[in-house]
Amino acid sequence: MKYQNNIIEVAQLQPNYLGFIFYEKSSRFFDRTIPKLPKSIKKTGVFVNASLEFVKKNIKTHKLQAVQLHGNESPGFCEFLKKENIETIKVFSIKDDFDFSKLKHYENACDYFLFDTKGKLPGGNGYAFNWNILKKYPSTKPFFLSGGIGLKETEKLKEFKKTEAYKYCYAIDVNSKFEIEAGLKNIEKLKEFKKDLSIRN
Repeated sequence: MKYQNNIIEVAQLQPNYLGFIFYEKSSRFFDRTIPKLPKSIKKTGVFVNASLEFVKKNIKTHKLQAVQLHGNESPGFCEFLKKENIETIKVFSIKDDFDFSKLKHYENACDYFLFDTKGKLPGGNGYAFNWNILKKYPSTKPFFLSGGIGLKETEKLKEFKKTEAYKYCYAIDVNSKFEIEAGLKNIEKLKEFKKDLSIRN
């Protein structure tokens, strides 16, 4: 999210999380003030290889309740934030395959995993990875499913609900497929997505 009015409009759709990117190289870089949001929505800071001081500063400034870590953050880095009662989401990027043994070091260091599509950018690449890879998911830690999810993926998501891996799918993370431009979300498309897919019924 990037623009004040758009943030308020999206908040009216009652998502569980709203993300704000604190990574200067991103076209969605957020350097503004977050408007007042309902307490039910977790303000989530998205960081890429940021220093702990930078992350802590933004948590304090924006009163963030969660962080999404898209870089090479260590288990210790994640664990520190988790101990500070900040919901910690560690991102892992997937292309054609994935070594799930990487997760074991983060099992106790974060609250959730997030699986995104490996691309040129740390996120927001606009296309999905092969979700069949998640059939090999060895953990019971809940995860966010991300990467190029849009209206065309609705049927695919309904099929995914029937798989064993779905049992650990805590949330669906959407972004670029619902944008008019970077950081500006299409409200009508989001409404349609929410209506078409009751992912937690």
